[in-house]
Amino acid sequence: MSQEKYLVIGGSQGIGWEVVNILRPSVSWLGVVARSEGNLQTLSDVRFTRLDVVHEALPLEFLPAELDGLAYCPGTINLKRFDKLADSDFTSDFNVNVLGAARIIRSCLPFLRKSKRRSSIVLMSSVAVQTGMPFHGSVAASKGAVEGLARALAAEFAPQIRVNAVAPSLTDTRLSHRLISTEQKRRAAEKRHPLKRIGSAKDIAHAIAFLLSDQSSWITGQVLHVDGGLSTIRLFEP
Repeated sequence: MSQEKYLVIGGSQGIGWEVVNILRPSVSWLGVVARSEGNLQTLSDVRFTRLDVVHEALPLEFLPAELDGLAYCPGTINLKRFDKLADSDFTSDFNVNVLGAARIIRSCLPFLRKSKRRSSIVLMSSVAVQTGMPFHGSVAASKGAVEGLARALAAEFAPQIRVNAVAPSLTDTRLSHRLISTEQKRRAAEKRHPLKRIGSAKDIAHAIAFLLSDQSSWITGQVLHVDGGLSTIRLFEP
């Protein structure tokens, strides 16, 4: 077991839960912050604190003396026609995706700076930032801000702390359930992707774990697209 210490925000379900399960066997301390404990009740080797990142501050006494990595996994899928989006929709998405991440990073920064290795921060973007998609106005705007934040912090924190983002396409989680709730919807979503399937939470979690680890020690300021090829590939019938 390594001596690394990681914190996962939003780690009680979905992508964050899979990140927790990937990291657990190989780290000395693993903390999870989420609004509900969920599946974490079954894990005796994971430290948990209940927190709403939009409205509450992270209790600093929860953290170890030094922190080697931080993954911020909360996100929103708020898909509406632009003329149906209210100011509150933009505010809500921005609060969860951007301000929540900024608050957590500010709280963790002194602990990340004490790491004996180059610590790592991983944020969550979306394929919809690079690839224009209808009904994604609010989500794409806030996730675009996440990518800007990741690059700015990567520059500011170098060389001690690396900062990257992962940009998934549609992923099979509870958050996206209504988008793939029928066989017809699922097949249509799979067909849109060059790899002809939608992503699993594990697909995204493995990318996050890679960016947290020393295996990515020469990567910072990047947005890693884990999207089945949707952002970069167009297939044509022969």
